[in-house]
Amino acid sequence: MTVAAEPCEVMTKPRQRRKEARPAELAAAALELFVEKGFAATRLDDVAARAGVGKGTVYLYFESKEALFKAAIEAAMTPTVEAAEALVECGDLSAAERLREFVHGWWRMVAGTPIGGLPKLLVAESGNFPEIAQWHYETIIRRAMRALGRIIEAGIASGEFRPVPVEFATRIVFSPMFSIIVWTRAFGDMMCDLPDPKRFLDEALDVLINGLHGERK
Repeated sequence: MTVAAEPCEVMTKPRQRRKEARPAELAAAALELFVEKGFAATRLDDVAARAGVGKGTVYLYFESKEALFKAAIEAAMTPTVEAAEALVECGDLSAAERLREFVHGWWRMVAGTPIGGLPKLLVAESGNFPEIAQWHYETIIRRAMRALGRIIEAGIASGEFRPVPVEFATRIVFSPMFSIIVWTRAFGDMMCDLPDPKRFLDEALDVLINGLHGERK
């Protein structure tokens, strides 16, 4: 899921560029702090300090911490979701190749980056802030799952995959993606037998794809 870089803008006025970039800078600073400290413990004062602005500047762009959180998540995750959706239409790849790229692209763009702290954060905070967890599921996760489901459906339609319940197959593919990142972020060095994440995902994909190719017992 490689996202092409946007063409560089030339001769942009420094002040205009700074003003336009400020919401993105605030969202990036907020995401770092949410991952480091959790949603409840992060204060808007902290976000302003991390971004190098006054607290009042945050309220110029975001009406609340919840609004800032949602903006930070959308900014961080939307490129990954859009790349996943683009894979659906990638007719040059087989369904199995698209499935592999979906999982490995997710690792490159999310799990192996600071954004990868989000699943652990949401698990930890969902009980206290269920509306935020629900928003994330409906806005980000379900959108990605729909893209993955369409890849599996295409494999079934072409005869590459055997007929399976797509809603279950989609969640089965998501399960190792979710578990390895939570294990890594929550336990890290404390889990001495934690497998290498990329190797783990490769092995999980082999099991899943061979299962999709095989006959139902």
